[in-house]
Amino acid sequence: GTMKVLCGPRNVVVERTLTSSGVFLFQMGWGDLGAFGEPSKETPNLDQMAAEGMLFLDFYTASPLCSPSRAALLTGRLPVRNGFYTTNGHARNAYTPQEIVGGIPDSELLLPELLKKAGYTNKIIGKWHLGHRPQFHPLRHGFDEWFGSPNCHFGPYDSTERPNIPVYRDWDMAGRYYEDFKIDLKTGEANLTQLYLQEALDFISKQQASQQPFFLYWAIDATHAPVYASKQFLGTSQRGLYGDAVREIDDSVGKILKHLQQLGISENTFVFFTSDNGAALISAPKQGGSNGPFLCGKQTTFEGGMREPAIAWWPGHIPAGGVSHQLGSVMDLFSTSLSLAGLQPPSDRQIDGIDLLPVILQGKLIDRPIFYYRGNELMAVRAGLYKAHYWTWSNSWEEHSKGIDFCPGQSVAGVTTHTQEEHTYLPLLFHLGRDPGEKYPLSFASEEYQRAVEHISGLVQQHKATLVPGQPQLNVCDQAVMNWAPPGCEKLGKCLKAPESDPKKCSWPH
Repeated sequence: GTMKVLCGPRNVVVERTLTSSGVFLFQMGWGDLGAFGEPSKETPNLDQMAAEGMLFLDFYTASPLCSPSRAALLTGRLPVRNGFYTTNGHARNAYTPQEIVGGIPDSELLLPELLKKAGYTNKIIGKWHLGHRPQFHPLRHGFDEWFGSPNCHFGPYDSTERPNIPVYRDWDMAGRYYEDFKIDLKTGEANLTQLYLQEALDFISKQQASQQPFFLYWAIDATHAPVYASKQFLGTSQRGLYGDAVREIDDSVGKILKHLQQLGISENTFVFFTSDNGAALISAPKQGGSNGPFLCGKQTTFEGGMREPAIAWWPGHIPAGGVSHQLGSVMDLFSTSLSLAGLQPPSDRQIDGIDLLPVILQGKLIDRPIFYYRGNELMAVRAGLYKAHYWTWSNSWEEHSKGIDFCPGQSVAGVTTHTQEEHTYLPLLFHLGRDPGEKYPLSFASEEYQRAVEHISGLVQQHKATLVPGQPQLNVCDQAVMNWAPPGCEKLGKCLKAPESDPKKCSWPH
């Protein structure tokens, strides 16, 4: 989840109190929260956050998996613009495993870099995922503090073929997952969420004491397989280990919000909770979440892969109990956060995010499309309640026959296809109000179909006419760039010898 805390009311007075902001980013599905109808109702704090704030029912990520959507959140730009995609294959999902050579380009302007201009102190807690080589370090891209990791907590590794993933405290590594930061894969026990919670509470206290506006990006990954939870939460959920992890995250969010209230700064702290992609169903049901009524999950551009739970909370400003049908995107957190700080988005580049403050504070609805990209391909577009698919694909027959399934228990003929199907000339059209599960394509012959497709096709032409793709960052892999000797490894005696450099094209099967 991401927690975003920002500072600053919209109307700029001379003595403005800046609004801090927090983004909480998790990997969760739309159906994982009680507020969105999860049957076991095990998220009382997030449900209360929704009751005190605003629930977004039509909020999307910018990509069906982690790295590209995080890059989009922090730049306000689609991954195809900021370089977080691959051209090694058509419509492939790519991310930043240890062997990736690329990362966030210096030419991109990240939200924390811009917030510095308004005097913000910025901290990232948890997973960065925008490249792990020294030039991609978050403290080089606007963050002042970091406690967390550049990659996912995969492992344990043997340190000869692959190093274990480092955990950083600011510039230097503090240890490695599984070696110094224990995760028990048998029981699922790890106290990382508690460490990340304490980091957040301490950071907020410190900023409040020094009267500094702050931006906190709380991006913890306990619900990402291999799922973990700390001892006091293990075995407490009806939903198994995944539910234990969700309960611990829920408890942590509750403690952070309460902390803001106790410090008396909740009224000038804007907090946003969302996810970086739909729940991963490949690890379901034991380690998978719920995407509610939506089709498929992570890795796909069906609703289950990209529609996210989202809650905005800002007591005294956001009317309690609000529910919005605004089409929203994680990229909007970029523009909204700048707006809260009284800053303008950069004018020298295309920004895909919009400022949601009029929506959140005045209940307005802004007309805008949602673009569903998978790698270098525009797969689908949503405008209003209509969604047109220009390409459909869940995953290949070859991968599917190995047991990799992104749509377990769900198959819609002609929609959840195992070959890439092009529908450019006759898009598959769904009305997401009547059919949120994308099960009933509208008839090509109907007047409703023709009207909606004509409208969406115009939006697509406009979008493609001005699209200048960025230099793809996720094409090249090399064993030599893995986390062999991260900064600070000497002090800990944790440096490993890197193999010879051997750059290759990364293979992205999905």
